Amino acid sequence: MTKSKTGSLLGLELEMVPVCLGSGHSHPVRGYFEALAAIKRTRNETVTVRCLGGRPCGVSGEHGESGLDNGYNLLETAFAPIEGGAGGLDRLAGRVAGELADVVQALGQEDACLLNVSEHPACTLDTRWYTEVRLPRPIYRELVEHRGWLHRAGIDAKAQNGPCTAVDVQEAVQALNAILALAPASAALFANSPLQAGRITDWKENRLTLWDRMFRHARYAGDHYLQRLPERPFLDLGDHFRWMFGVGTVSRALPLAASQDYKSAVTAYLTGDPSLQQFLAAPSWRGRRTDTDEWVELRPHSSYFEYSQFAHFLDARWRYRLASPPPLQELLQAWNQPRGLEALFARCGVDGYIEGRAPGAVFADAQLRDEAGHAIASCAPLAPSALQLGLMRNLAQAESLWRDWGWLRLRALRATAIRNALDDDAVWALARDVLAVARAGLRAGERHYLDYADYVLQTRRTGADRLLTLWHEATGSLDEKLAQIAPRRAVLA
Repeated sequence: MTKSKTGSLLGLELEMVPVCLGSGHSHPVRGYFEALAAIKRTRNETVTVRCLGGRPCGVSGEHGESGLDNGYNLLETAFAPIEGGAGGLDRLAGRVAGELADVVQALGQEDACLLNVSEHPACTLDTRWYTEVRLPRPIYRELVEHRGWLHRAGIDAKAQNGPCTAVDVQEAVQALNAILALAPASAALFANSPLQAGRITDWKENRLTLWDRMFRHARYAGDHYLQRLPERPFLDLGDHFRWMFGVGTVSRALPLAASQDYKSAVTAYLTGDPSLQQFLAAPSWRGRRTDTDEWVELRPHSSYFEYSQFAHFLDARWRYRLASPPPLQELLQAWNQPRGLEALFARCGVDGYIEGRAPGAVFADAQLRDEAGHAIASCAPLAPSALQLGLMRNLAQAESLWRDWGWLRLRALRATAIRNALDDDAVWALARDVLAVARAGLRAGERHYLDYADYVLQTRRTGADRLLTLWHEATGSLDEKLAQIAPRRAVLA
């Protein structure tokens, strides 16, 4: 029997909120990437500074890529996958600690630091700020001007902690269903964004209201549909992709040539707004280039299927890469067979993982250290990875748990979790059950990485609650309150 790949590799997409020292105002980075590259080179790391629009936007090296999400005021490090067997979480923890130390040092050179929040508490969302700090990626023209997304709703440094856990293709949908169904527990345990634009929002994890707001008035109703958990779990990968690419959805702009770079590729809008499923079944399709408005004829091929995998905005995604894309007709035939895509992708050398998107970014800071102690505070950035790994190593129990709670009940509980977090008794009970299943899936030497989550469960005091305490204690104007809380919430590396 072939050994499952689930949990064999661990990665992390970690977003971080830079702020000005002293004031706590949102900070678009300037010479940060050059400084970061210099720090890494002192350890003889081979790194490359990447640019976008003539401006540095990332540092790539053997350990991953230190870059930006949607704006110069939101850092994102995508760690290269590491071996996830015995000692895997320790290795990942070492990489995270090293990166945070580098980031804090580099930011210090421009009088900035990181703030322990999953959304900046007092940043504007206005059009002027959005225009100033948004990255000049071609995809944003499509999303804002063509599809009508309110993209600026996320320009106040909304930050997630995105654990990435390898999954065997045969278990991909089972794992995806489990992480999606149990996401309210993660949203509550790692809630860290109760404020927006200097006001209390009444949501403990306001960050997760973003997708509804961004797509509510989009040009295509399918875009809003793809950020809501379906009314039933996915049956297999074919079912998952029919939901994502089928009736009621509209394909995103597609690249003129095979490309994995969905944010920067030269693309074309398809005339008539077909779904990807419609496009792939056609001999060819007319489109208009997004950069020049010239007419082009696109011929379907299987690479478009892989390229379009980012089309939805649920609390978890199955992300994958094929070593050898199959012929299109073989793909379409497999898509219509029960578990056909699982079998086909296995033959094509698939590497896939579950990307968790529910946990907010939480780090050690002076406030958490003083309340919970150094050991618990230092575990905070790794807790989402430990929780997801534990659930995925214990998939049978994780599935039993969500089935016991009920898919539709959990679907409805998501809004309660992001609004009230652990103040709600049902959410607290779910978080307790989820942590128990995750803990059982971890080795004894790994379970301490759940200590932060356990502490939050026991005290019912999330990052959002701690931030609200500081906010209520602060006095004076908005700027004065922000300046008072910033030192207590500055990330400790």
